[in-house]
Amino acid sequence: MGGGGSVEPGQLVVAGLPHVLAAWDALHHHLSGSSTPLPALGFEDATCPLFVSWHKASRHGGDSRLRGCIGTLEPRPLHTAVRDYALTSALRDRRFAPIEARELLQLKCTVSLLSGFEAAGGWEDWEIGVHGLVIEFVDPVTGGRRTATFLPEVAAHEGWDKQQTLDHLIRKAGHTGSPVTVRASATLKVTRYQSTTFSLTYDEYQRVKEDEQHGAVKLRRQRQMVAVGAQS
Repeated sequence: MGGGGSVEPGQLVVAGLPHVLAAWDALHHHLSGSSTPLPALGFEDATCPLFVSWHKASRHGGDSRLRGCIGTLEPRPLHTAVRDYALTSALRDRRFAPIEARELLQLKCTVSLLSGFEAAGGWEDWEIGVHGLVIEFVDPVTGGRRTATFLPEVAAHEGWDKQQTLDHLIRKAGHTGSPVTVRASATLKVTRYQSTTFSLTYDEYQRVKEDEQHGAVKLRRQRQMVAVGAQS
């Protein structure tokens, strides 16, 4: 499925299986050193902000840990952006070493498509598990302008309340002083947004690709039988 189209303000773009398959295809293609063309994309080339994140499961069970997460708050055409940010988050997140092929079996990929950006009425005007946050403020220590974002799932996953979430976000932005000062600052601007997400582990990705391959083989055989029947 192809075609263009931008997203109207407030319109929700739903993340789905084809978006995550494209992200996995990009990383697998890169790490395998394949020279074959990447598979066709199975989603429309809508334009919206997005993030791609990778998590690595522990060999001994328990919670997975972040392995890379990079995206953009600026709208981007998804046909190029999903693959670009899949590789950028996997290989060029400065917080982590680049993902290697030996880690694939432990990985899960999540694509988040963002929408519904609106100014919050205050730093508490948002819902945990529903809204992501973008903050901007003038650092009271350095005088520089700082900004940072958390995706909607972060606060709920970490078990933070609203104040804890904002304080962690302030620190993520690079402020080293008291978060209380920033929360009380007239320069603090909070934007809330929503997202849809879709995730696949490497095992799930492999199963989908195997099913696609079997389906393609079956379709080729059916077409061959039809062609033979037409000639007889």
